[in-house]
Amino acid sequence: MGVARTPLIAGNWKMNLDHLQAIAFVQKLAWSLRDAKHSSNEVEVAVFPPFTDLRSVQTLIAADKLELAHGAQDLSAHDSGAYTGEISGAFLSALSCRYVIIGHSERRQYHHEDDALVAKKTVAALRHGVTPVVCVGESAEDLAEHGPSAVPVAQLRVVLDELTTDAEFVVAYEPVWAIGSGQAATPEQAQQVCSALRATIAETLGDDTADRTRILYGGSVKSGNIAGFMNQSDVDGALVGGASLDVDEFSAIARFPKHVGTV
Repeated sequence: MGVARTPLIAGNWKMNLDHLQAIAFVQKLAWSLRDAKHSSNEVEVAVFPPFTDLRSVQTLIAADKLELAHGAQDLSAHDSGAYTGEISGAFLSALSCRYVIIGHSERRQYHHEDDALVAKKTVAALRHGVTPVVCVGESAEDLAEHGPSAVPVAQLRVVLDELTTDAEFVVAYEPVWAIGSGQAATPEQAQQVCSALRATIAETLGDDTADRTRILYGGSVKSGNIAGFMNQSDVDGALVGGASLDVDEFSAIARFPKHVGTV
């Protein structure tokens, strides 16, 4: 019997909301979840604001003791030095970031980040006590040429080869063809790939690590389809993009246990 994994609903705001808007958003989100009697022990909810918002979000969560986690959208592979514009994992740790997204498809595409750099960033996050959310996924072309799990598994292997069995990390499977398209993968497609990713973790780092590691699905996630994904045995949550900018919608996604079993 595998260990119980607390589901994680993570909101990636991308390049949206300034620090004042972030404060208002987080307050409204916390109130919405509190009014719905949401428990973070049942489902963990995390927001990933732009770097310029992190201090404001951290202060609000700490001062009001909100049941929310926060993380960053990227970090540098370097700890310090002459790297203009880069953000050290040490800085994120000082801002109490629990998580950091690494290797998002937009970073891979627009900033030409390869698997080796994603692996280095993952190690840098762990070095500073920040849990990496490692993104993997295939394009429509990859899917047609290699099948549904070959590319995500290959991307993950490069990262896993740099980790030890006690590493705490999260994996996010985001099919590039589904991100922002409005056309999500089916729950069965998500399960197929997430199962292959878990098997790869088990093969590389052992069954215990595979059992405790959370694997998220991302790509056009919304309140109307989240229950279907969460009914899958190897899907442990969602990395939500556009829908995470709508308080009511994101809150509804986080409250998916009320809907599981109705699909």
